[in-house]
Amino acid sequence: MVFHMFADVLEQPQPEAVVPVNRPTILIIDDDQPHSEVLSRRLQQQQFETITADSGNLGLAVARSEHPSLVVLDLRLPDTDGFAVCEELADSSDTCSIPVIILSGMGQPDILRRCRSAGSHYFVRKPYDPNALLTLIRQAIRETNGWDEV
Repeated sequence: MVFHMFADVLEQPQPEAVVPVNRPTILIIDDDQPHSEVLSRRLQQQQFETITADSGNLGLAVARSEHPSLVVLDLRLPDTDGFAVCEELADSSDTCSIPVIILSGMGQPDILRRCRSAGSHYFVRKPYDPNALLTLIRQAIRETNGWDEV
């Protein structure tokens, strides 16, 4: 009888509420699908959400609808060049606060100037060091979005 009364007094443990983690989202605009998939997987392993687009127009539409934390943009796209996409992102009030990292194999002498004038925050030449790209992504997100946990 004593045990029965003791059991009635004990409270049943309640499961803790699961709080969803709000992770930064990276939009990758690149028509090289194998490259996009590898980059996307690496970023997901580093706790980022990723979205991919294989053309400039699709990338612009996704950026407007999803409002990613950052865009990684290739310059050579099937429907337009990355400079035009970057300019459109920078000129639109919906997307102008999204940092853009241009990731390209183009090696023109004035490439850095063109990237800056298009509105890009950083330029990374392919082939690239994945750790250096990850560092730039984290820095750009911290600077523009105030994320401390990236």
